[in-house]
Amino acid sequence: MADNYLEKKYEEIFGASASRRKVVKHANPTLDSLLLRNRSHRGFSQGCVVEMQQLEKIISVNTRVPSARNQQVLRFLPLTASTGADKVLGHIALGGALPELHLPAEGEEPHAFIVVCTAVQETRFVDIDLGISLQSMSLKAVEMGLNCVTICAFDKAAIKAAFSLDVEPLAILAVGKGTDNIQLLSIHDSDDRKYYRKDGVHYVPKLSLDDLVIRR
Repeated sequence: MADNYLEKKYEEIFGASASRRKVVKHANPTLDSLLLRNRSHRGFSQGCVVEMQQLEKIISVNTRVPSARNQQVLRFLPLTASTGADKVLGHIALGGALPELHLPAEGEEPHAFIVVCTAVQETRFVDIDLGISLQSMSLKAVEMGLNCVTICAFDKAAIKAAFSLDVEPLAILAVGKGTDNIQLLSIHDSDDRKYYRKDGVHYVPKLSLDDLVIRR
């Protein structure tokens, strides 16, 4: 039997062009590209409505990420515009380094949140899980074409009361389509690390590799 017998039969049935069709492969985003896009946005498009299904997809990464001591004590409250997200807005603060801007600006508020809670008393192991979770969820959101900002400046008692939580809120992840123009700025250890805005650009200083690596 000729080596190309099957190919010839395929052409007889479907036509010669069918066997020559190219398969288009869509490359998955690299970790580096996701990390570059994973910036903290403090302004969000009001035209993008985040649905509950999207929030749950973001939360689902927590079924696969590491957990210190494998304790898995974090719990997640997803909130959309139709399930009480607006009750969060009055109890959060954004842009601590830019108090004069009173962020989020009117008309740029986020309207979807994930409240990250702990089912046990907060410890350093819980905080390890919290960091892993927030970063992983943010990266998933970016992969989905969304953006986030982690909020730790919020009224915990008010959030707990507003949603009748029997777990302790640790952080809030705001989710939406970010509108900020954000640029990273390479700096050295002796430079100021405070983020700032100039001419419509939000600059985020980041230490260079040479300043991070301990060399012997």
